[in-house]
Amino acid sequence: MARISIKDIAREANVSHSTVSRALSDSALVSAETKALIQRMARDMGYSPDAQARSLVKGHTQTIGVVVTTIADPFIAEVVQGIESTAHGFGYSVILASSNHEPEREIGAVEMLRSKRVDGIIVTSSRVGAVYLDHLEGVGVPIVLINNHREESGPYTYSIGVDNQHGGYLATRHLIDRGRRRIAYITGRANHSSDVGRCEGYQRALAEAGIALDPALNAAGDGRSEGGEVAIAQLLGLHEPPTGVFCYNDMTAIGVLRAARRAGRRVPHDLAVVGFDDIPFAAYVQPALTTVAQPKAEMGQKAVEMALDLVGRAGPSEPLDNIVVRGHLIVRESS
Repeated sequence: MARISIKDIAREANVSHSTVSRALSDSALVSAETKALIQRMARDMGYSPDAQARSLVKGHTQTIGVVVTTIADPFIAEVVQGIESTAHGFGYSVILASSNHEPEREIGAVEMLRSKRVDGIIVTSSRVGAVYLDHLEGVGVPIVLINNHREESGPYTYSIGVDNQHGGYLATRHLIDRGRRRIAYITGRANHSSDVGRCEGYQRALAEAGIALDPALNAAGDGRSEGGEVAIAQLLGLHEPPTGVFCYNDMTAIGVLRAARRAGRRVPHDLAVVGFDDIPFAAYVQPALTTVAQPKAEMGQKAVEMALDLVGRAGPSEPLDNIVVRGHLIVRESS
């Protein structure tokens, strides 16, 4: 079936196509009666505007590209919900792409979105800012990185993220206040800025409490439940196993809970566990998981607002700055 065009409506209404165009854009140059007639005819004929043609006229496509590491991560899913609902409120649509944790694939996704002429790009839980910063600055499309902090902003690249050091401190301080002295940290992916910050917060809390840092209590994870299972098995095999563990994220902590139960360790009696993110599963695992909650939907909302500020479509006109938000501790049964 052929697509209905402005010329088709003009022919049916016996007016010029410029009159139809003005009527559909609600121009004051067309009388209210003619405007109502043309708009009703457009609806009845099934007309829908050509988004690509409209973008060439306006210079904007009303779309935002979002690059995620994986759609399987519940944390990212909640951030994306915040992005989509906010974008929709501004009349924008969202194009989603996944990188599968590969920086080179992230860059490919960014390039693909630029080729689609999106107005801005949001990249979540990314290593791309650190690995390909110079390349990003040359993309020429406003880019907002979520949970990938940088010391400075560029003309196109900004970031929004949680205060990871503060969150790591809260989690570890909580375990110390519960009387734990042998406290382990299970990392996320190596060299990720989020992991570095959370580890620094962990170390600061130990130092303040006068607890010596034991390198044997730092175990490598990968941000997934399977990585948590492997890491806690290593830690429980130590001559002096931990009595508390702070995990890079909730998925890691869920793996720890499973492996601890399999090893016959009681949580929290033998091992207190704290995660990070407060994904929906955290409140439903057994025992319910103590965690540092990130304001996920708010981060998605602020990322969209920042992206639109960068293209001059919404919000304040003053210079933008990188945004850091603070999480808060939610105490449940695991600690």
